[in-house]
Amino acid sequence: MIIICTNHETRSVLASLRSLIPLRPLEFGEAMQIAELQAARLLELTGTTDWPVDSTVITELPRIRVERRDLPTSGMSYWDGHNWVIALNGAEPATRQRFTLLHEYKHIIDHGATDRLYTGTARHTASEQAEQAADYFAGCALMPKRLIKRAWGQGLQRPGVLARHFGVSARAIDVRLAQLGLVDPRGRCTPPSTVRPTWRGRPAYYRQSSPTGLLEGATA
Repeated sequence: MIIICTNHETRSVLASLRSLIPLRPLEFGEAMQIAELQAARLLELTGTTDWPVDSTVITELPRIRVERRDLPTSGMSYWDGHNWVIALNGAEPATRQRFTLLHEYKHIIDHGATDRLYTGTARHTASEQAEQAADYFAGCALMPKRLIKRAWGQGLQRPGVLARHFGVSARAIDVRLAQLGLVDPRGRCTPPSTVRPTWRGRPAYYRQSSPTGLLEGATA
């Protein structure tokens, strides 16, 4: 079991990440800040220092079972009465499966707190916000801000090279670079990996792993 000791208490990684969620309703911007903080804490608690991030940061956590199936979506997660199950679409590329793994783990972290984290707006439902936050969490974990900016500052600025360095898709690196203000967010008709500096808005998002953001089951 991977554990953390804080103030003489022993906590599981999942409990530690859930403890970062305030016990009050949050604005969506706050929820996104919490997602980034949780991603950084996950890497810290699991002692992750090498990139690309290995899937074992999730697969080796207690009470997590990862399965690869023939799915109509990228992934889903649910509590089976004994463990949290993350099902991945085994037909998809390894980079996408790893992203989906982190995405679904964020849904598990959020379980029991979604009403506080995601309240919806006129533009986005609460479920859509939950999907956006899960994508953001995955991006922050796989492409930490500090390491992306370090690589960029060292001259590693070609999106394709960065994508290979961090083990992600070209689209994922494009979005992350836009989130960090290193490139302009590309439009729908712009080919991948042709974006240019800079970005000033809210985070862009990657994709939705499940049409409904499926998270089923009882409280763990």
